[in-house]
Amino acid sequence: MKRKTNSFRKKLLSWFMFFTVVIFTVLWLLQTVFLQKFYNSMIIRNTVKVADKISSESQSSDITSYIDDISRSNSILVFVTDTDGNIMYSSDEYKKGHKFKDERLEMPYNGNGKEMRFHYRELPENYTEFLSAVNASDNGEAELQNDDIYVYGRLIDFYGNDEKAVLYVGTTLNAVGSTARIIRIQLIWVTLLSIIIAFVLALFMSKSFSKPVSQLNEKAHKLGEKDNDAEFSEGFCTELDELNKTLDTTSEKLKKNREFQNELLANVSHDLRTPLTMIKGYAEMIRDISREDEKQCAEDVAVIVEETDRLTALVNEILEYSELQMSDSEAVMNDVDLSETVASVADSFDKLYSKDGYVFERNIADDIHIKGNVSRLQRAIYNLLDNAVRHAGEDKWLGISLRTDNDKAIIKISDHGSGIAPEELEHIWDRYYTKRQRSGKGVSGLGLAIVKQIVSQHNGVCKAESEVSAGSVFSIELSINK
Repeated sequence: MKRKTNSFRKKLLSWFMFFTVVIFTVLWLLQTVFLQKFYNSMIIRNTVKVADKISSESQSSDITSYIDDISRSNSILVFVTDTDGNIMYSSDEYKKGHKFKDERLEMPYNGNGKEMRFHYRELPENYTEFLSAVNASDNGEAELQNDDIYVYGRLIDFYGNDEKAVLYVGTTLNAVGSTARIIRIQLIWVTLLSIIIAFVLALFMSKSFSKPVSQLNEKAHKLGEKDNDAEFSEGFCTELDELNKTLDTTSEKLKKNREFQNELLANVSHDLRTPLTMIKGYAEMIRDISREDEKQCAEDVAVIVEETDRLTALVNEILEYSELQMSDSEAVMNDVDLSETVASVADSFDKLYSKDGYVFERNIADDIHIKGNVSRLQRAIYNLLDNAVRHAGEDKWLGISLRTDNDKAIIKISDHGSGIAPEELEHIWDRYYTKRQRSGKGVSGLGLAIVKQIVSQHNGVCKAESEVSAGSVFSIELSINK
């Protein structure tokens, strides 16, 4: 099988790999290009927060211990000086104390004769510039920054001093440089290994994802075929399982449609061909023989009209049944006065056929209501009465009854005709079953099939009882409204 270049599997593989590349590109940018900037911004914000904390505690008696703790925990350098630059206190992350010992300077001390003198660590080179910035500022705050360090400070009230003191807080900005190099080397290996793993996973995932889609594609190509043995493994995801069920349903509908077409060609072709042949034959007779004989010509025209009516009725029944079979939407159901509906159809037949000697005996109960579609119910009753008229006995008697029994409305149409043989009784509701119609006065064999279809839409039941030479009884059972 030729593999398509734009297949779902390749699309999924390419998009997964693209996603992997995007993720690692973003990771590289964050860990290398933007790491230093991110680190610097965090250090600067933290330095300002430390200065705020020292300022808030600057008049506490244990401020020196607080400065020692906060300088160690945040890896920063802290100086407190007067406004002239004289050191009052200093601390950093390495020394708990703020002085260093100088053994070169010795002074007498009562006890052992020596005094060890301590000196503060020297001020940073940029302190003079920083002090000038603080003194020159309007709010008593200043900051200095270059590629290597960041300094922030302000004027504060310091414990034990009446005058303002200067707070100097400094930190290193380029400490992440060596770390970034280590991370970069590590990222190279992580990226290579991750791309390999991602490619293997992408191959596996694309194969797993594309397999059910390919199966559904193959199944779709075989929709409606007689031998549709395309496999599909359910369970991958709900949407594909539902699509598979939809394809199965569609395939069954297509098969039924194909069977419907085959039956139409096989069973209706004779009924279509016969009236057309007769219409053509009598038309030729009028043209060649009877056009000058007025009486014979009228008889021939009457035959043509009769066959045309028969052909029209046949086509109408086919169209009506097709509409009932292929309609995707359900009929609108409303409250229906079944008593009135049955009586209305019976009145129509009585007016039409009473002049020909037909007798319609009625026994219709009043005020029986069901939920249904009145036009379709009228059609079903009409078809049953029409069938009874066409197969009525010599007495031309027809019975029409409507009664209730255990929450069921039962319509019965009876005749005293020739009846139906037992072997045919079970087939009379089948579409295009025309054996009885052709031997009698039938049209297409769709009349009773239409009745069955309509009654099924109303969740009802069709029944037929018959005895040869004694007549037939057709009945419809429907649920009544409670």
